[in-house]
Amino acid sequence: MTKLQINGSETDIVRVFHLDLPREAVERFTTQAGTGEWPLKYALGATALRPGFVDVIDIRDLGKMTLSQYLSEAHGATGTAFREARATLDALQGHVIALPAQAFDHTAQTLTIAPPLSHVGTFGEVRARPRGPAPTSAAARGQGSGGTPAPAGRGNSFLLRLVVIGVGIVALLVLALLLR
Repeated sequence: MTKLQINGSETDIVRVFHLDLPREAVERFTTQAGTGEWPLKYALGATALRPGFVDVIDIRDLGKMTLSQYLSEAHGATGTAFREARATLDALQGHVIALPAQAFDHTAQTLTIAPPLSHVGTFGEVRARPRGPAPTSAAARGQGSGGTPAPAGRGNSFLLRLVVIGVGIVALLVLALLLR
């Protein structure tokens, strides 16, 4: 049995496991039952596992794409260990399970990997970058043309007062008509 230590504060890591089961048994193994039974969680020896982050990959479904390409594009797998494992990853058959750090719900735990799972590798993920540069215009920073931020609610208060007064007048007219 393989033991893996999960740090509860880790990010930017993806763990890959080969699943040695017939195709018809994979869904039952990897899906948490309504009763809470979850063979995948038991085979990992995990105390916490989030189903939304479990990526079950049928290698045949990848078509011409290799498993290493998929892991690189879908999970941002990168680093020396990943480059060294490409040949091993691309030679796998059947099903693979990819578990990013989020799958372990930020819970420190020791995994004890049991059959039908086998640990293929732990790889770094590309860190997310901001989508674009920080705003540089005065308007984007919340400043008007005078260089100071506009007071909150200023300018709209007069219009708001008019609306409230108008609604009040309509309500009084309706009430007067009803009491006639």
